[in-house]
Amino acid sequence: MKKYKEFKIILEPFEPEIVTGLLWDLEITGINEEKDFLVVFADEKSSTGTKGIESILSKLQKEKILRSFSVSESLLEDKNWNEEWEKSIQVVEVDGKIVIKPSFRKYEEKPGQIIITIDPKMSFGTGEHQTTQIMIKLLEKHLIPSCELLDVGSGTGILAIAAVKLGAKNAVAVDIDEWCLMNGLENCRLNNVEDKIDIKQGELKDIEDKKFDMVLANINKNILIEIKNEIRKRLSSKGILILSGLLFSDENDICSHYEPIGFKVIEKMQMKEWIGLVLKWY
Repeated sequence: MKKYKEFKIILEPFEPEIVTGLLWDLEITGINEEKDFLVVFADEKSSTGTKGIESILSKLQKEKILRSFSVSESLLEDKNWNEEWEKSIQVVEVDGKIVIKPSFRKYEEKPGQIIITIDPKMSFGTGEHQTTQIMIKLLEKHLIPSCELLDVGSGTGILAIAAVKLGAKNAVAVDIDEWCLMNGLENCRLNNVEDKIDIKQGELKDIEDKKFDMVLANINKNILIEIKNEIRKRLSSKGILILSGLLFSDENDICSHYEPIGFKVIEKMQMKEWIGLVLKWY
């Protein structure tokens, strides 16, 4: 029987969104995001090995995105990839109102709930990660009715979809990854919001220079600091900015860069070691 390589990757802190995006540049066939580690699959004849994965993780460690990591490799009998992947994707009840589910999972909807259907590519989650849940909870609380919204680093499109279902007039969702473009379009169609969300591939600087009532960005600290002025250029006066992808220890760094350009933190939410910040531009 055909065999395949399996790599178990333990990260500290656990940064699946950042790491998986880089790992897809390797010759691999799939990635599963488990509770606190990643499993990467590659064909037995693939050039991908432990050294190649460690090289990518070492660069993130030098950039201080990761503190530590470990990679273990096994050679196993082949299996049904789709079946294994689907086992790892579950229904997520963010709170009593918002529920995130893949199309292949059944869920009995309760009165008043908003169901968001997300079928991710193997490199993206469906709301399991604390930062995604933080963003949705803060969005639900601070959403400006009938607003125009920008989602930076949109991934599956989950935040833009949630915003529209919560009452945003429309949204622009941008990500540099081609997989995100395709997956975002698919998920908008699944949720019947394709007429209200413009999915784009590119960087924030590629978005037309217009003003948005709200901006969302669930990205790592270094990128949030790098794009702070681009974010400000696209936010209306007294607009709302919601940030996550941040560890508790990142708060002071973010504030030291955003407060001098006119932002004020009006709320913080924490889940385990992760935080989300709501800022207003005055």
